[in-house]
Amino acid sequence: MTGPLRPRYGSSAMQVFTPRALLLTKLALVGVPLLAAAAVFAFRWSEAMPHARGAAVAQPIPFSHKHHAGDDAIDCRYCHAAVETSRTAGLPATSTCLNCHAQLFRGAPMLAPLHDSLASGRSLAWQRVHDLPDFVYFDHSIHVHKGVSCGECHGPVDQMPLTWRVAPLEMQWCLDCHRNPAPHLHPAGEVFSAARNHTVDLHRQQDLMRRLRIADRRRLTDCSTCHR
Repeated sequence: MTGPLRPRYGSSAMQVFTPRALLLTKLALVGVPLLAAAAVFAFRWSEAMPHARGAAVAQPIPFSHKHHAGDDAIDCRYCHAAVETSRTAGLPATSTCLNCHAQLFRGAPMLAPLHDSLASGRSLAWQRVHDLPDFVYFDHSIHVHKGVSCGECHGPVDQMPLTWRVAPLEMQWCLDCHRNPAPHLHPAGEVFSAARNHTVDLHRQQDLMRRLRIADRRRLTDCSTCHR
């Protein structure tokens, strides 16, 4: 005679957890790592965005874009010389500032750090107002060549006595533009302007899209476009 029958593995008699409990356990095993990754992502993003929107950032010299770009109408490229050819817009060298300030307001106390920089050979420690995390790829040159004006991202800097961040610089904000770039495009003569929304005519927007050869939306919103 054979011994008593034993229940097969996995039968209801041997099942410790109910199907619902097993499902919840699996979801927890997947969800907890995802939540941890999201927390790390948010922390790194906040670390890369130290300055709040709308708050002026303290600088070694209280540089006024309103005075230079607004009142005196100095072209952005005079100080940000690399913006058409490089990922970064670049910051002016001390010698660039001294093209004017070797004579103008030379004795002003607020310009003392500028003359100290010339004497010591150390660059001024300008603080970033707009900064992105290291895991985000952004290229200034491609944006300006595709008709995105300075004001689209930096806001009305020609009205800022001290510079602050206007845009949230969050991924969704970038994607909103990449999904529908037409309203944010400008003719070449309007790109280096702090003004926004020059282009309002739908036909003109579509014409700009064709002439500037804007990539299809699928490519613009592909993860690898901004995360390389």
